Amino acid sequence: MTTEFNVSWRRYLLPPLDREGPKFVAVFAIAALLLFWAWEPLGWVGVVLTVWCFYFFRDPDRFTPMRKGLVITPASGVVSLIKKVPPPKQLEMGEDERWRVSVFMSVFDCHVNRMPVGGTIRKVVYIAGKFVNASLDKASEDNERNMVFVTTDDGKDLAFVQIAGLVARRIRCDIKEGQTTRTGERMGMIRFGSRLDIYLPPGVEPLVALGQTCVSGETVIADIEADELKRDAEAR
Repeated sequence: MTTEFNVSWRRYLLPPLDREGPKFVAVFAIAALLLFWAWEPLGWVGVVLTVWCFYFFRDPDRFTPMRKGLVITPASGVVSLIKKVPPPKQLEMGEDERWRVSVFMSVFDCHVNRMPVGGTIRKVVYIAGKFVNASLDKASEDNERNMVFVTTDDGKDLAFVQIAGLVARRIRCDIKEGQTTRTGERMGMIRFGSRLDIYLPPGVEPLVALGQTCVSGETVIADIEADELKRDAEAR
């Protein structure tokens, strides 16, 4: 019981940090010391901000469901939009509409992004843009964004887009075209508030609802195999 408690305590209060985290935490900590030297109350503000910075760059281990056909949310946050739209034209995936699920990440959410499916990266496209509120629908077209087209091992095409927000000014994508990835694998992050759009394969329905809280690498947002079985049954 004690061992289980210690593991749980470390996971939630002292999680590992993303590789960019230590340098930011160090900067915040030094700033806090300087503020203490200038005026103690400001120093305590610096301490709070340092703790927040550590919390922001946390990169906890995830327990990813690995059943074949599952699509896992790549981001932690709240489902802000669910809409049928064509995929981004820059990815050359055709013009047929498919479900897009948008997950909004506040500055308090874990911002490490993970692969929604395993497969081969077909295309990665970066677009410079604006920094409007990431919760708005137009952010998909206006904001700075990084788009990824991936084909699963079963030949299903899926896309996801990292979108910068009002505060975010840095999108990091750690995967390359031609790379083979696993479901739940770390693939990048967006700093300080942002959004991630997932374009499901044609005919696949989302399993999440507006306002639902998602955990990156753990929450199932779609089941490709279940939808295929359903369509086969309806066709008989």
